[in-house]
Amino acid sequence: MSPFRPDLVDVWMFRPAERSAAAGDGDSASIEILMLRRAPTKHVLPGLWQCVSGSLEPGETVAEGALRELREETGFGRDQIEGFYDLDQVNQFHEPTVEAIVSAAVFGVRLRAGAEPVISHEHDMLRWVTPDGALQLAIWPAYRESIRRIVENLLDPERAIWFELTFEGHRAKT
Repeated sequence: MSPFRPDLVDVWMFRPAERSAAAGDGDSASIEILMLRRAPTKHVLPGLWQCVSGSLEPGETVAEGALRELREETGFGRDQIEGFYDLDQVNQFHEPTVEAIVSAAVFGVRLRAGAEPVISHEHDMLRWVTPDGALQLAIWPAYRESIRRIVENLLDPERAIWFELTFEGHRAKT
């Protein structure tokens, strides 16, 4: 088997909603998804609402790249993460600025209740929104699919265990 290495990683972050943090119910209203707006200084897609997204560095595993990008763009480290998940999704799209098809491996991160980001220079605004609110802000169909996968697969503990990874990128359920 010849491995395929993506160009980018996308990391979708969610946490228990303030009003339901104690209840722990598994419906979509029980979580908030963090949406970040690309800064106007970004030459590609300024103003786009998105998740954390970035390039892999040489020698870095895909999971390491996802966690590094998360830390760089939001300040979230292992102590704020309750779950790290492979969304079983790889997006491919044409990017005119590089005249190529670009690929992104997609991850989800469940954060501790009350976790707050420190956004980097890459973004100028953030919003914690319901999944429905995230679907409204998300422009790309692949982004909307990622949000749906979080709701459909990661809010049910019996399903979520199949998507969970260790911080090293291995399947948590063996």
